[in-house]
Amino acid sequence: MSEPPPGEITRILAGAAGLSREEALERLVPLVYDELRVIARSRLGGERPDHSFQTTDLVHEAWMKLAGDRNAPWNDRGHFFRAAAEAMRRVLIDHARTRARVKRGGGAARVDLLETDRVTWPDPDTTLALDEAIHRLAEQAPRTADVVKLRYFAGLGIEETARALGLSERTVKREWTFARAWLLAALGGGKD
Repeated sequence: MSEPPPGEITRILAGAAGLSREEALERLVPLVYDELRVIARSRLGGERPDHSFQTTDLVHEAWMKLAGDRNAPWNDRGHFFRAAAEAMRRVLIDHARTRARVKRGGGAARVDLLETDRVTWPDPDTTLALDEAIHRLAEQAPRTADVVKLRYFAGLGIEETARALGLSERTVKREWTFARAWLLAALGGGKD
């Protein structure tokens, strides 16, 4: 699919196209679907190899969450993709909770946030521990938590994250560095 005209996604999301919500969502699908697949593929690339979600499954589950939230006013393209990343995160967290209920047991595995920009979660317990830590981080530093969600859950690079949040790349790098250190300490990885 070719790139949509500049501003078309924002125009539809802002209601400037004069469409009903259902018409707007219908028109939005072909414009964002390929990018949602890229985000989902990137996100699933960090999951364990035997993860039961496929790229298309994750996109469809996230789309159902997005479309089902009738009160979600998306201001622009960046806001929409932040919401999409959050929806994908929630789908994966819900999936991990379900697996954890079935599995139960064992301590949380260590998540090494300093080795790479991408974290892999070997089990649902670790997924849930990281999710709790991100919620605590969001209470103290919401923008930093948004950076984590976009970098980790959506698989966006520094430049893409900066664009989505309306920040400089330098700020995103600083927030990402802080977030990794904060999460490492929150997950007990900073102890000797």
